[in-house]
Amino acid sequence: MAQVEKRGGLLRKSSASKKPLKEKVVLMYDEIFMTEDPSKCSPRFWEELFLMKVNLEYLEGKLESLDGEELMKIKDNINCLFQHCIQALGEEHPIRVVNALQTLCALIRGVHQKNKSTSGFDIINMLMGFDKAELCMKNLMESLDSLLCAEGSESLKSLCLKLLLCLVTVTDNISQNTILEYVMINSIFEAILQILSHPPSRREHGYDAVVLLALLVNYRKYESVNPYIVKLSIVDDEATLNGMGLVIAQALSEYNRQYKDKEEEHQSGFFSALTNMVGSMFIADAHEKISVQTNEAILLALYEAVHLNRNFITVLAQSHPEMGLVTTPVNPAPTTPVTPLGTTPPSSDVISSVELPLDADVQTSNLLITFLKYSSIVMQDTKDEHRLHSGKLCLIILTCIAEDQYANAFLHDDNMNFRVNLHRMPMRHRKKAADKNLPCRPLVCAVLDLMVEFIVTHMMKEFPMDLYVRCIQVVHKLLCYQKKCRVRLHYTWRELWSALINLLKFLMSNETVLLAKHNIFTLALMIVNLFNMFITYGDTFLPTPSSYDELYYEIIRMHQSFDNLYSMVLRLSTNTGQWKEAASKVTHALVNIRAIINHFNPKIESYAAVNHISQLSEEQVLEVVRANYDTLTLKLQDGLDQYERYSEQHKEAAFFKELVRSISTNVRRNLAFHTLSQEVLLKEFSTIS
Repeated sequence: MAQVEKRGGLLRKSSASKKPLKEKVVLMYDEIFMTEDPSKCSPRFWEELFLMKVNLEYLEGKLESLDGEELMKIKDNINCLFQHCIQALGEEHPIRVVNALQTLCALIRGVHQKNKSTSGFDIINMLMGFDKAELCMKNLMESLDSLLCAEGSESLKSLCLKLLLCLVTVTDNISQNTILEYVMINSIFEAILQILSHPPSRREHGYDAVVLLALLVNYRKYESVNPYIVKLSIVDDEATLNGMGLVIAQALSEYNRQYKDKEEEHQSGFFSALTNMVGSMFIADAHEKISVQTNEAILLALYEAVHLNRNFITVLAQSHPEMGLVTTPVNPAPTTPVTPLGTTPPSSDVISSVELPLDADVQTSNLLITFLKYSSIVMQDTKDEHRLHSGKLCLIILTCIAEDQYANAFLHDDNMNFRVNLHRMPMRHRKKAADKNLPCRPLVCAVLDLMVEFIVTHMMKEFPMDLYVRCIQVVHKLLCYQKKCRVRLHYTWRELWSALINLLKFLMSNETVLLAKHNIFTLALMIVNLFNMFITYGDTFLPTPSSYDELYYEIIRMHQSFDNLYSMVLRLSTNTGQWKEAASKVTHALVNIRAIINHFNPKIESYAAVNHISQLSEEQVLEVVRANYDTLTLKLQDGLDQYERYSEQHKEAAFFKELVRSISTNVRRNLAFHTLSQEVLLKEFSTIS
């Protein structure tokens, strides 16, 4: 007997003598693609259709193969199919509901492919007709809301969320997706919150729910009142906020784990032996090889939560007890392969397990630590566009955190000490730090470490000016809090001072190249003003008097760098070029640093001459400094502890529009409906009454 193969809706016999047979559902689709109403000849047509296994590939392919004119001829039948799908969502038989959901997904995707270049209005008309759109979408959203909130099948809920993600991402620019007006009017916000607050459903669907919410919040956020923004900003239910934080922490944790696994793979393999033999000349290539796809969708969700909801700030510092428990759901949802930008959720075993503690004997993790580790990885390499966007978003999130009074309170809390093992970029001139020697410190130390690490590792030709500005702003905002609240933080401030001075040296040595692209004086002014902040107010927040002495020592030791900077800005501020004004601001800002250098240098030289010492030790220089504070005169500079608060709409709108477009495109591309195979569904709904 000839073997039967099944391909694209056709049943083929291996013998070529007979015509291939089409499966029944494909024949029914073909009837829909005729101009006649298929139910005229077969009154039970729609009833039977939703008992048939959906052939997504054939239905989408058929829609895409038709030209605009042909599609308009069968518009009534497509409208009819769309309406019957919505009706089927109210059926008692779950198989009908599943088939209706999958058919809706195929319809939306197929019509979108056909209408790529046109507006959302055409898609609405083609799917349901303008006259019935409002009622259709009301019924659809109500049905989806009921299915998401019901006690029923997890597979159904998963399909509902995938349909909603499909609906939201139907156009590249979600703000041009007019279908979303109906999603705004018929809100599913409460259904999303219910998923996040309920542990079993959160484990299964939390990832899709969080990504969906992040996208909905970004619909026309600058042009009109978006109800999802309003509602998200006032959520105060602890279980819901913790649930959202847990989903984000697990997704970022999974990224960190994948990166660590790849890193260990490289270190233990042949490559490691080779680099040990020939030195670190290939270290940059190795770093690129272990890069893991960034997760901008989940990062956007974290940003929206931190930016919009003050109550969410408390979630950042909370450890999650259930994160340490590995539990397997009774009906695990089939998982999809890892895809770019983390648009697919981590598998269910990852969702219910946590990033391992940094040291087996120490504490569990929390969302902020996981985020800082994630940031330390993605901020290492900013050459790739996605990682650059991720790095920028990490710094924006840190900016929002650094401005928040409550966040600062727990960042600087001496009773909340953690070991935070940040990833450090491999560099030839430094050894890898031993993880076990990390001290337990307040979380703000890890934030400062991350900023110092970024400053030290990104001085390159393709200079990321925007990221450097944000990095210095984060440090400044943390210092403003410390000054205001007189927090004496025990931190190795010398590392920060040294990094800042090296950055100034880099700006000066690459002046010509950098000035062709950037206003380097903005950054130079910010760096000089950080030093001014330490000079003017350091006695109120540096941990000990000796720390303040060390600041002076560092300025005096590196006086040549400050002298060179002064010469450069003086030269440009006395010319009538485009940089005159920007350079003159730096000139004025250097007044106290130059006063310190000019006051102490002669005294140090005199001390060396009197004592016949050719080179003074650090302790001897500090002795001269301490003895001559009284005669030093400094100018009081205004506004050093003031800063402009972060504003998304005025400064970041273009960045977020582009970011959301990128996330939306990838979510659409990677939505996998086929993962819910008919076999799995039949197993779950084994009885159809």
